[in-house]
Amino acid sequence: MTQPEIAVVGAGLIGQRHVREAIAQAKLCAIIDPSSEATETARRVGVPHFQDLVGYLANNRPDGAIIATPNTLHADHAVSCLEAGVPVLIEKPIAESAAAAARIVETAERTGVPVLVGHHRRHNPIIKRAKAAIDAGELGEIVTVQGQFWLYKPDDYFQAAWRKGPGAGPTLINLIHDIDLMRYLCGEIADIHAMRSAAQRGQQVEDTAAITLRFANGALGAFTVSDTVAAPWSWEMTSAENPIYPHRPGACYMIGGTHGSLSIPDLKFWQHKGTRSWCDPIDADTLDVQPADAFALQFTHFVDVIKGAKPLVSAREGAASLRAVLSVLDSPLIGKEAL
Repeated sequence: MTQPEIAVVGAGLIGQRHVREAIAQAKLCAIIDPSSEATETARRVGVPHFQDLVGYLANNRPDGAIIATPNTLHADHAVSCLEAGVPVLIEKPIAESAAAAARIVETAERTGVPVLVGHHRRHNPIIKRAKAAIDAGELGEIVTVQGQFWLYKPDDYFQAAWRKGPGAGPTLINLIHDIDLMRYLCGEIADIHAMRSAAQRGQQVEDTAAITLRFANGALGAFTVSDTVAAPWSWEMTSAENPIYPHRPGACYMIGGTHGSLSIPDLKFWQHKGTRSWCDPIDADTLDVQPADAFALQFTHFVDVIKGAKPLVSAREGAASLRAVLSVLDSPLIGKEAL
């Protein structure tokens, strides 16, 4: 197999990115989405358009499928593909609930058909370099972690009704990326406590949350998330990963260890060159990294998974990150009326 045939299920904002990667790195064979926008996209790129995944699979077998539909549809669409023997790349989160995620995990393991979950940041060279430093013990024992997702989503972002209701919100849509990275870099999360607020937009889902974390290795962490703050402190703006977001150099994560601390994504490694003491100078070196498109690297990896490689983010891994984030959603939602 030189150029696998890839079907893209869901042609929204993220689905369009997958369409571009499929054209660039493989053979885009179909777009499956009932919207008029999907019809136009399929016409523009010259591939067949289908309204319904089940109907498509009745007569077609692509080499792989990308599930980029709303979160609440992930399980149904993934299971349909897996039962048909089609490997899938499922956009994060793997599903909207632990039960739905478990259904995907069970189907994947029963059928033996691989699943790659779209936590694409794990493929970013910045994250790979940070993990290498942590795994090599350069920070010593990890003691604490701090992170932020602060930015402002404009009103037109919420024109898609599903983004205002259950299965959406910045915790499930955005923070899940950050939580997944914290698990990847610092180890399994043992305990989460959170507060959530819908005070600014008054929607069914939160616009702001504050989280404390306890990792299995004993490290403690804190994270705040809000999509209603005019600020640059998010992976989106600090990493330069996606050109649609204006780049503001800086950090959105800090990982503190007994021998040094690392800020990400700027990769500044702080350490005392002499005695470890607050009375002695502490200096920062910037870790070397060669930038690359994490989204493109993820797609390349998916092609490898189709050919037999082990997924970097399996269905079980995706489900574990989802469970951690669902612990945040278990906390009460404070709205305007409760303030």
